[in-house]
Amino acid sequence: MDNKTPDALLDVRHLQISVTIHPTDGKSHDVVIVDDISFSLPKGRVLGLIGESGAGKSTIGLSALGYGRGGVHISGGEVILNGRDILNGGKSLLRNVRGLEVCYVSQSAAAGFNPAHRLIDQVIEASLRKGYSNSQARERAIGLFKTLSLPDPENIGSRYPHQVSGGQLQRVMTAMALCSEPDLIVFDEPTTALDVTTQIDVLAAIKHAIAQTGVAALYISHDLAVVAQVSDEIMVLRGGKMVEHADTRSIIETPQQEYTRALVSVRSIDHEEKSPDGGQPLLQVKDITARYPSTDVDVLRNVSIELLPGQTLAVVGESGSGKSTLARVLTGLLEPSAGSIKFDNRTLPSAMGQRSRDDLRELQMIYQMADVAMNPRHTVRTIIGRPLTFYFNLRGDEKRRRIDELLDEIEMGSGFADRYPAELSGGQKQRVCIARALAAKPKLIICDEVTSALDPLVADGILKLLLDLQSVEQVAYLFITHDLATVRAIADSIAVMHRGKVVRYGGKSEVLSPPFDDYTKLLLSSVPEMQLGWLDKAMTERSARQPG
Repeated sequence: MDNKTPDALLDVRHLQISVTIHPTDGKSHDVVIVDDISFSLPKGRVLGLIGESGAGKSTIGLSALGYGRGGVHISGGEVILNGRDILNGGKSLLRNVRGLEVCYVSQSAAAGFNPAHRLIDQVIEASLRKGYSNSQARERAIGLFKTLSLPDPENIGSRYPHQVSGGQLQRVMTAMALCSEPDLIVFDEPTTALDVTTQIDVLAAIKHAIAQTGVAALYISHDLAVVAQVSDEIMVLRGGKMVEHADTRSIIETPQQEYTRALVSVRSIDHEEKSPDGGQPLLQVKDITARYPSTDVDVLRNVSIELLPGQTLAVVGESGSGKSTLARVLTGLLEPSAGSIKFDNRTLPSAMGQRSRDDLRELQMIYQMADVAMNPRHTVRTIIGRPLTFYFNLRGDEKRRRIDELLDEIEMGSGFADRYPAELSGGQKQRVCIARALAAKPKLIICDEVTSALDPLVADGILKLLLDLQSVEQVAYLFITHDLATVRAIADSIAVMHRGKVVRYGGKSEVLSPPFDDYTKLLLSSVPEMQLGWLDKAMTERSARQPG
């Protein structure tokens, strides 16, 4: 589409951004990470920047503030804001632009606030710089708190950052960005770290605030379904280059490029539910109640579930619902105060230290953050090989052959065997963790949010891999997630958890079919869908369900 608009607020022309590499055995040199990006953004419009990690989305967004982080520098092109090239105006121009004409909303609101200062003092800081009186700035901040549907808007500003929830803090950060009446706001993954039910509230609040104030925005995300709800146009990025740029309807309904079409269809895995065969359950959890040491609050209450061999049970719920605590109980890391666990027709001891080697081998776990689940000083061969030696005493050529087989199973191949974790992508690291779990020949693998930290296309590949491995190995999965789209893609049965209790349980088709309890209905209605107008429709339906 045409990249130049006569009345553009922001006009980015042939932007090039580089990072300086300092190799230990060679001369320092620049590597281009964003190449020849051009677009124009008129006042009151929203441009979505979409792409996988490393695509250059945040780097491009920060260029609108004339900023490069972590050794990154703008090495070419122009960034024209309100008719001035901010790259050539010196530090004084940038000081006047940042916080006044352009504001930034980061992914982690918790890291964006000073924990020692009250919220209101931080929200109005830029407004005071712009010339507002203290009373004017506070009045505007309270008005924005109301616009963003924050509770007790007159008084919430007197709290400290740790005294509000994650979703509330994200909305306070949006108010802080809007308070100085900037012309442009850069939203950098503002809902990615939030639960799905909180995400929809924050997304709706941001969309409403943009419409109310008429501010222009760059909205950055790896989730196309989210970007489509707030953006007028979308630019698809990959490897620092533009793949496609068009209005939102064209991107969603008639994408021209293969990569864009893949992003649009990323949620389309169709896993046919396996029906119960009437056999003996592999896992039987009965009336488990648990609390953490030195506390007097039960975080699990009378939890009962079953899982058949070779099937997948999805445990779904918001943060704090007890999903990961259940995993800790199953693996013996947290002893329950009541209840029992039967595995493969035998009762498992509550504490991991009392379990046999076969107990440990047959129940494996894959963690959410692959980065911290592997020793960074060990090669892939060593990481996958450890359970082979520990459980089966494999050594030498026999061990190497089995490692190569496992690398083939996870679709990476033996060429990765001598790499270190730092030399792998996020998806590759998670595949290595899967191979390590499979090396033990388990009967059950607990998957704790294994795709939530991954880009949608990479996560899609991991889900397909897990399904393929299940059909070959007949391993069962207990899949912990807060994402209903993931549940639809992989589950045979579902347990919905809320505040430590299972509130809905059964086969996938049964749990995902009406009538619903209120909490399950809320979860289902909060999953972003790849269609225009989904957010407005979802919020209208939610309002209609509320009393009064």
